[in-house]
Amino acid sequence: MAELSLVTIYTDGACSGNPGPGGWAAVLQYGEHEKELSGGFRDTTNNRMELRAAVESLNALKRPCRVNLYTDSSYLRDGITKWVHGWQRNGWRTAAKQPVKNQDLWKALLEAVARHQVNWHWTKGHAGDELNERADTLATSAAQQVTAADPADVEATDSPLDSTPDTLL
Repeated sequence: MAELSLVTIYTDGACSGNPGPGGWAAVLQYGEHEKELSGGFRDTTNNRMELRAAVESLNALKRPCRVNLYTDSSYLRDGITKWVHGWQRNGWRTAAKQPVKNQDLWKALLEAVARHQVNWHWTKGHAGDELNERADTLATSAAQQVTAADPADVEATDSPLDSTPDTLL
């Protein structure tokens, strides 16, 4: 069996107001190849943009890969590495028996992760990490470019994702 390609991904989400206009972004690296992805929504939250950045970047890979994914979002990293399987077991309810927020994106992320071997890394935001800073700049720019014509990214059950980025591999 062929060894899986190693891809490094830095993701970030931004929101002007929370909720408000938001943007997501990712910087993907494979060997000497690099790709930037981003998008925006007129009505969303920062947590949804953090999740969407991870979903969109993993879905941009054409074939299964080993992925080192870096995020400055503890919500994203802890959610996917610590909480999501418990939420699934509890019928998408929190320990307090409340519905899990952003279920549509958590489910989409689980689907995207299933195709790859993902190692999740947390990096401190705004601390000089070049690729984290670039993802932040792209996400902020995407949020600033949102217009009233752009779609809203509000939680919905079993709704398809609104954008499909180009593929990298």
